[in-house]
Amino acid sequence: QVQLLESGGGSVQAGGSLRLSCVVSGRGFSNYAMGWFRQAPGKEREFIAQINWSGGSTTYSDSVKGRFTIARDNAKNTVYLQMNSLKPEDTADYYCARQAPTWGGPRAAAQGYDYWGQGTQVTVSS
Repeated sequence: QVQLLESGGGSVQAGGSLRLSCVVSGRGFSNYAMGWFRQAPGKEREFIAQINWSGGSTTYSDSVKGRFTIARDNAKNTVYLQMNSLKPEDTADYYCARQAPTWGGPRAAAQGYDYWGQGTQVTVSS
């Protein structure tokens, strides 16, 4: 059974940093691409970043490119999201997700992810 557990959220002032972690239970973590999404109140879920199985390829949304970094440690079954230069508009619930192995569509498409964590809240104040 696959479970994803995010941590590391919190409140920070604009310009600050946070690092989110997502620990994945279950077998075969290193075989799957992973992604991070976020959802702000009243808004749709938004793709943030994706990393392939080895960590050798990453994709970012334009809204976070240059500020956020996705990484993974396959020995620890963990994917990370380092968030720097945070802005108030980054305030949202952040979710990690496992990309379905059969998905051949866009990396940013939420329907391509088959397991999701419960989310961790990030609040950025101005």
